[in-house]
Amino acid sequence: MAFDLGTPVNTALLLYILYSIQRIIFPSNSVPQSVPNEFKNGYTWMPKSHPPTLLYQTYTPKTLAPFDGKEGRRILLSIKGVVYDVTAGRNFYGPEGMYANFAGRDASRGMAKQSFDEEMITPIDQPLDKLDDLTPEEIANMHGWMEHFASKYIICGKLVENDAV
Repeated sequence: MAFDLGTPVNTALLLYILYSIQRIIFPSNSVPQSVPNEFKNGYTWMPKSHPPTLLYQTYTPKTLAPFDGKEGRRILLSIKGVVYDVTAGRNFYGPEGMYANFAGRDASRGMAKQSFDEEMITPIDQPLDKLDDLTPEEIANMHGWMEHFASKYIICGKLVENDAV
């Protein structure tokens, strides 16, 4: 099989190879005209500020309720007793977000049933929802949400009954 320069692909490939070899053998020695502004004071990989430290805590519905994202506060929600810090998703779970009713609350039933209605949320002065009436499909759906939250957000605590702490 011979190399035929008559085909356009072979000609283009040969020219590219010759250009690459020329750039390696005779590199450009030109100096940039100006120094970039963003590096005049040095460069660091350190962030400007670190996120607040989170300690794993035990929450009750009453102690979880203030973490609703209002007035710039952190946003926490719980699914099946696991509390997630969803502050990074403020656009979804914050006061103006479409899932705002889950902020500071146990969202287990709503996530299982794919319903974001207010009646899916257990009042904070009532016992935790046992979720006994959920179908296997709804339970699987809830576990899917738990996997999603665990991969995307920080687990920062567990949710227990109001009188358990």
